[in-house]
Amino acid sequence: MHRVHSLTLTVAAAALTLGASVAHGQAEAARAVTNGGISVPGWTGKVDANEARRGGNISSDKLAKEGTGMRVTTGPAAAFWNPANTASGDYTVKAKFEEPQYMNLNSHPHPYGVFIGGNDMGTDTQSYLYCTAYGDGTFIVRGFGPAAFQLGGKEPTANPAVHKAGGKDQPVTQEIALSVKGDKVTCNINGTDVATYSKSEVLGPGKLKSTDGVYGIRFAHNTDAIVTGFGKK
Repeated sequence: MHRVHSLTLTVAAAALTLGASVAHGQAEAARAVTNGGISVPGWTGKVDANEARRGGNISSDKLAKEGTGMRVTTGPAAAFWNPANTASGDYTVKAKFEEPQYMNLNSHPHPYGVFIGGNDMGTDTQSYLYCTAYGDGTFIVRGFGPAAFQLGGKEPTANPAVHKAGGKDQPVTQEIALSVKGDKVTCNINGTDVATYSKSEVLGPGKLKSTDGVYGIRFAHNTDAIVTGFGKK
């Protein structure tokens, strides 16, 4: 009985772990966007290395003008940027993200946000740091250096400042900012500082080359949102 009970608990735990991974998009393949490509002048992008190994490319995503902002629809997870957008010293990069129909391209939350510290962008050794929010009230801070590295744990973190959608296909918005000030790098979501790190945590071998560099926007796979108010101050 003890062995059977232990096996049952082990199977249940494994199912819960898999469920948690699926809930944040770890087990879903990227789907190419119809009529994809980047049509905003000056902008470019690059899909994640693991997406490229599966045959994904930036033409499988779509970045287009929409009103006073841009609309991003993915496909493969990717970073998008204009090489003219660079920041150094102390600065804040911010944008507002509106998901008109939460989870309209997926069955679970996928995140989007801003990135900073982009170096060697567009190459296999590109590095950058991003803060992204999910429409379920969680966020995550990660980087590529060029391999992925984690800050604040591998799983998304819940925070009451992050807005929650009312349900699938309901709208949800997030205002996301990444700031560099002195020795600190801070992610702010909807007016609240949700995570702060020292530069020693984000710089170094396998991490960022510098907090100076290109800034832009970051989207997970199979996600659709409108970006407004993007810029630096």
